[in-house]
Amino acid sequence: MKPNIEILNLFKLASGDEISIQIYKFIGKQSDKKIYIQSNLHGSEIVGNSVIHQLVDFLSTLDKNQIDGEIWLVPVCNPLGTNQRNHFFSSGRFNSYDGKDWNRIFWDYEKVFLGLKDFVKNNFNFDCLTIRENFLKQQKAAFSQHAEKIQSPSSAPLFEQYRYKLQSLAMDANYLIDIHSSSNKCIDYLFCFPGEQEENAIYFKLDYGILMNTFDGDSFDEAFLKPWLALQKEFRKLGREIVIDRESWTLELGSGMEMQPKSVIAGVSGIKNYLVKKNILKLHNYSLGKTKIHLVSREKIKNYYAPTGGMIQSRLILKTQVKTGDRLYQIISFNKQGKLPEVIDIYAEKAGFVFDLSTNFSVNQGEYVLSIFSLN
Repeated sequence: MKPNIEILNLFKLASGDEISIQIYKFIGKQSDKKIYIQSNLHGSEIVGNSVIHQLVDFLSTLDKNQIDGEIWLVPVCNPLGTNQRNHFFSSGRFNSYDGKDWNRIFWDYEKVFLGLKDFVKNNFNFDCLTIRENFLKQQKAAFSQHAEKIQSPSSAPLFEQYRYKLQSLAMDANYLIDIHSSSNKCIDYLFCFPGEQEENAIYFKLDYGILMNTFDGDSFDEAFLKPWLALQKEFRKLGREIVIDRESWTLELGSGMEMQPKSVIAGVSGIKNYLVKKNILKLHNYSLGKTKIHLVSREKIKNYYAPTGGMIQSRLILKTQVKTGDRLYQIISFNKQGKLPEVIDIYAEKAGFVFDLSTNFSVNQGEYVLSIFSLN
């Protein structure tokens, strides 16, 4: 089947050029479930574009009866960030106009909805489907106020206009996947929210994940799921468990500014497998895969920063297992005091393994060097 292809204009530049994104929609025999997948929200993180390209190719080989629901795919979802350059380095993590992180600008309904307790009391005896429909209706009504602000004579800043367009695409989804990469050098892993979602992390077939025990709701995946988790929690307080049928994932696939084949394969394979598990894809003779995943809370990620300026050498490579006291790297520290350069050894404070490395081997004091993922 061929996808429905739609173009969404985001904003107009002073030159008169329109900045837009393209959406690929695969509509199955039923449309009661929706999955939204996007990539390249941070400009240098391009692996997800290849993942989505391969998913579009794969889904195009299926017939309508093999898709139960709707699959929306949005590659290059942040054209401004994608095209941003410093010399020949692709950056695009921050909006060059106001300095905001492109993935810390999103609207969190849970922060502004003051009537959650009353909503739960008024909907307590309804079935789960009706509860979800009523909650989504209220969420959309509140969100529509952004459109009114944008269309007013005073309008709104670029980041508010951008987030409105992007969040409008995903707000009514059941399952959301936001594909990123490290801005540096990194392994493949995912971000997972606590609760029932932890059980489904194994279907992405990745070895590692970060468990989001605390989050503020400003990133794309958080803003999508946080209101629904709050709704579920409020029902639980009154003694009822409800099924929200919402999941949100961020896949971190490989390194920035690189199209790593292994990471692309891992992303495509994991997403296909997850869609089969969620009964979105109906594939003949498909064997559902599972991979034991190590989920570690954010608090167990240890970042190391340069204690002084200099050049990095003898740094451990990705996935190296370390014990407390093992040397992680050295800094060649220069000076302007008429002395010889000094080599400083940096040692591990805790056991774990190296899962993220800075791209640049030249560091100023206080700049990021690497991260250790603790499994204990």
